[in-house]
Amino acid sequence: MRLILSDPLASFADVFTDIETDRLRLRPLTEADRQAMVDIHTDPRTNRFNPAPPGVKEASEMFSGWLAHWAEHGFGYPAVFERGGTELLGMCGVRLREFHGEKVLNLGYRFRPSAWGKGYAVEAGRAVLAWCARELPAVPVLASVSIANKPSLRVAEHLGFTEYTEEMYEGAMSRHYRR
Repeated sequence: MRLILSDPLASFADVFTDIETDRLRLRPLTEADRQAMVDIHTDPRTNRFNPAPPGVKEASEMFSGWLAHWAEHGFGYPAVFERGGTELLGMCGVRLREFHGEKVLNLGYRFRPSAWGKGYAVEAGRAVLAWCARELPAVPVLASVSIANKPSLRVAEHLGFTEYTEEMYEGAMSRHYRR
C-alpha cells in the first residue's frame, strides 16, 4: 500500500508494520525495549567514535524521544531481532530531522557488539530504505557518520549512499551521505 498525501511529512500513525528480511525482524520500539536500548547505547564499545557518549539518563531520554517520534509519526527507529529470536540486537530505522533547512529522514543504526560483523546493519538498512521508498518517496534519506567510524561508513556505502558533505556534527567531523 502506498500512501499519497499532499504533505509528505504528515502523520503516518499505524503505517509502519513489522518488516521481515531473510534473517531479521524489525518492529516498532516499545517501552519494554528501554533497558536493552539503554544498555546498547551506553556500552563503551558502541560509543568508541562518539565524542560525548550518553550516560544512562541521557540514553533513557533519547529512548523517550524515539517513542514520542513513533507516537507522533507512526515510524521511527525499529527494534531489530533475529527472526524467531527474542534478544534485541539493536535498532535500524529513520526519524525526521532538519538538515541545512531541509526536512529529511535520518537513517540511524546501532547494534550490540555481539551482532557486529554479521551484515545485520546492511540487511536491516536495506529493508528500511525499501520502506522509505514505498511510504515516503518524496523525503530524502541522510546518514551522518563520524569519519573515524570506518565500519559505519562502509555500511552507508553498501546501502548505496553517496557522500553529500563533510562537517562537524554532534561533536565529531562527520560525513553526511544522501540517497
